[in-house]
Amino acid sequence: MLVLWVPLRQRPGFGTLSNVVVVGLAADLALDVLPAVDGRPARAALLVAGILVNGVATGLYIGAGLGPGPRDGLTTGLAARGYSIRVARTTIELSVLVGGWLLGGSVGVGTLLYAVSIGPLVHYLLPRLTVAPTAHAVPMLAPTTEGCPS
Repeated sequence: MLVLWVPLRQRPGFGTLSNVVVVGLAADLALDVLPAVDGRPARAALLVAGILVNGVATGLYIGAGLGPGPRDGLTTGLAARGYSIRVARTTIELSVLVGGWLLGGSVGVGTLLYAVSIGPLVHYLLPRLTVAPTAHAVPMLAPTTEGCPS
């Protein structure tokens, strides 16, 4: 996925690296700590909650400027070139789903629901969770012209 960033001029950041490590660790921890859930209604509720939480988390870490994850970087790179975040992310997720299925993976209702809903969620949440630099922080980050000849 990261190789596809090159023509889009996307650069990894702290969020990119931590995404690769933290997602797996968090999933393993959750599986160790959370009890098994029986019954379709409870499982469906957790599925929907998980997709919503993932949408919020994606909006938060990209919106904070920490660097996108592998699929998020492809999404934001395409969005910077005029593509809709919703369409770009959904296309990426459906491509990954089809690729996984062609390689022998299983596709269930949850996989399909995630693939078609995360794009619209990120499209809606990302602008609402993006933090603009504060007025007092901008001068600290911007280069100064002190000592430069006019």
